[in-house]
Amino acid sequence: MAQIEVSINGRTYQVACDDGEEEHLLNLADYVDRKVTELTKSIGQVGEARLMLMAGLVIADELAETVDKLETAQKSTSTVSPDSVKANNALAEAATDALSTVAQRIEGIAASLEKT
Repeated sequence: MAQIEVSINGRTYQVACDDGEEEHLLNLADYVDRKVTELTKSIGQVGEARLMLMAGLVIADELAETVDKLETAQKSTSTVSPDSVKANNALAEAATDALSTVAQRIEGIAASLEKT
């Protein structure tokens, strides 16, 4: 199991991850840091826990919006050929799985951050 350092809101955290997942986790942490920075610019420093909660909610909202768009796209495929429907469903399923994995990783990162 690998151990990396991520920096969010100017604070460094040690986070464990599976071997080979280091770069991906660094990219996720960078994304969270950008969201926290955006929130800090708009509302100021309101405490680390609150900023992390708000960033998590913003990211969860983005995830929910993406899932809604995928579901809408799936529903609109009913007028398309069966082959297109199969391809779209496979793509939507893969995207949903990927989003679910990202959500789980974000939850894991949040849990790790709460421990520190």
